[in-house]
Amino acid sequence: MRAALREAFGDRSYLLLHAGFFTCGFHIAFLVTHLPGEVHLCGLPPEVASWSLAIIGLANILGSLYAGACVSRYRSKYVLAIMYGSRAVLVAAYLLAPRTELTFYVFAAGLGFTWLATVPPTAAIVGKLFGVRYLATLFGMTLLSHQIGGFLGAWLGGLVIVRFGDFGWMWYADMVLATAAALINLPIREAPVTKALAPA
Repeated sequence: MRAALREAFGDRSYLLLHAGFFTCGFHIAFLVTHLPGEVHLCGLPPEVASWSLAIIGLANILGSLYAGACVSRYRSKYVLAIMYGSRAVLVAAYLLAPRTELTFYVFAAGLGFTWLATVPPTAAIVGKLFGVRYLATLFGMTLLSHQIGGFLGAWLGGLVIVRFGDFGWMWYADMVLATAAALINLPIREAPVTKALAPA
């Protein structure tokens, strides 16, 4: 196990995967924690937030299934790059759109489709790099990075709203991080790192 962890954390592609998944956690936790507050700031009724979160959950099912199907047909790093890039586009579109109920519902549907759709390609890349013997542990470590990003997304969102009275800086940060995540996934290698850890 120690050898597998040393091997993994010494691999550039694995570290890039961590960085991308970190931004995923940041994005998800910020939105699920502070979307109701954003709805309130826009002067819309609380049920808009409830419906938006429900739409995210429903779209997440479809997006995760679709991502799993894409992994079997396309290179996983490109699936991830498209998922992260689409988040940046969605946030930009939201910032430019009028703050209406329809805007929130369309935004929620788009975000939900990419919500946990990053999990199948991320796990697939870990498996391609190191095989399945330590897949649970090595994917679990990427999930730790995801959760650290999630903590920062929720926490910083609270700091920003207290300091500035709106979530403007968080939206911009989210857009920049999503763009960065899309780009850093492109150089990821999907070939086995070593024969010792690769699938038989």
